[in-house]
Amino acid sequence: MANAKILAGKEKVVEEIKTTTNDASTIVLFDYRGLTDNESKELRRALRETGSDFKVYKNTLMKRAFNDLNINLDASLEGPSALAYGSDTVAPIKVLSEFAKNHPALVLKVGVVDGEVSDSAKLAEFAKIPSRDGLLTMLAGALIAIPKDLSICLDLYAKQKEEN
Repeated sequence: MANAKILAGKEKVVEEIKTTTNDASTIVLFDYRGLTDNESKELRRALRETGSDFKVYKNTLMKRAFNDLNINLDASLEGPSALAYGSDTVAPIKVLSEFAKNHPALVLKVGVVDGEVSDSAKLAEFAKIPSRDGLLTMLAGALIAIPKDLSICLDLYAKQKEEN
């Protein structure tokens, strides 16, 4: 039988994983094998710029935490896995996808986005979504286009009336 102190430590880690998962809008499991220490630091820095982060936990502890939360990710917890998380729905996915383009050692496995399990193909779709600031800029551009077109139209109509 395992030492009570060790079991308490493991239970603490499982609770930490459950809290992290519940607090995050998005979690992503990824394979980090082959990343150097400097690349890991670079990835962590890029994630922190968006209010996200990642941690490496034992697969058995992550399995236990996810099973307690009724999230089935058992098939993806083969081999070393790291857990990226963030309060922004798309930010951790975008950062990991961009990082994976330049660092082929990083492989996205699976994610949970707003409570829904997403495979790597769906994560790739999420990575294509513009950032929140980009979406707000597009919205502002669309909203300003209507009065702009109206003013051009009224100006042309006024010039036409002056000629007649």
